Amino acid sequence: MFYRETGQFKTSYRTDQAVFPIKQDAIGIWVLLAILFIVVPLTFNDFWLNSIMIPTLIFSLAAIGLNLLLGYAGQISLGTGGFMGVGAYSCYKLTTIFPDVNILIPILLSGFVAAAVGVLFGIPSLRIKGFYLAIATLASQFFLVWAFGRIEWLYNYNPSGAIEVPTRRIFDIAVTGPHATSMTRYLIILSIVVVLTWVASNLVRGRIGRAWMAIRDMDIAAELIGIKLLQTKLTAFAISSYYAGVAGALMVFMWLGAAEVESFDINHSFLILFMVVIGGSGSLIGSFMGAAFIWVLPIFLRSAPDYIGLEIGAATVEHINFMVVGALIIFFLIVEPNGIARLWQIGKEKLRRWPFPY
Repeated sequence: MFYRETGQFKTSYRTDQAVFPIKQDAIGIWVLLAILFIVVPLTFNDFWLNSIMIPTLIFSLAAIGLNLLLGYAGQISLGTGGFMGVGAYSCYKLTTIFPDVNILIPILLSGFVAAAVGVLFGIPSLRIKGFYLAIATLASQFFLVWAFGRIEWLYNYNPSGAIEVPTRRIFDIAVTGPHATSMTRYLIILSIVVVLTWVASNLVRGRIGRAWMAIRDMDIAAELIGIKLLQTKLTAFAISSYYAGVAGALMVFMWLGAAEVESFDINHSFLILFMVVIGGSGSLIGSFMGAAFIWVLPIFLRSAPDYIGLEIGAATVEHINFMVVGALIIFFLIVEPNGIARLWQIGKEKLRRWPFPY
């Protein structure tokens, strides 16, 4: 089989801690990146880029942020949508104050504003956990949505109450606004997502990630061995909110082009949570799998009946989507709590041990 890694032994701590200790995994990632950076822009049309690839990448980045907090640090949050809104409104204000700055700088800096807000609302995690922490973060969601709609300074006193993305150029190429092409926006989003995913993979394998997982498994024991709960938990909230903030800025500036308060409501927070649950808690690749599945499923359900000659109304398709997603959440919570990522891992292990997979 193509996946056998016979003869690949870990002879040092460095090789044991490598991002891809198996050569086939590294080759597969490079092939996947080549497809995403070269094949997809040249072969996919605007519909595929705007409706599938771009939103999947953006929601994958937000899911990675929540996964760092929930899957690795064990701290639940129901305010991801609000933190995405903080990133979007911060980026909007930064582009207003500094109109001549490269648009990528406000997008990345907006994540730091979201990180500061995340730390503020993460303070209750020092005294409460579980269900009570979820309620506290849910309160942050409602407060942030209220602020987006009531504080007129955030949307520059626009009578419509919406934030509208101006046209910004890099090397005389439009990257935001109506003149930006789908391929340009896709390549920029993909580059940012790849870099931030690489940063996240190094975080979870290093000292910070090990401290997060120690707190997740048993915070009292982690504190006894010298891990500072205050610093570690707030770091998890800050980094998670940073990823959510950048995802929110990308969503508005590189995808939607404009946004209102409803773009960051509680539904988006639950949507990101479902992506983590179905994709796999505590897995970066699971964040991508969950985001792709949750986002592509409604599109597939809407288009599949046409190919087989059935006529199904849009409302019926939406109800079917809700039922399928709900059933899958229950299935994964009961049968495989680690989600699609765990099924993928089991499949790889069987390939590695073929022809004796059991």
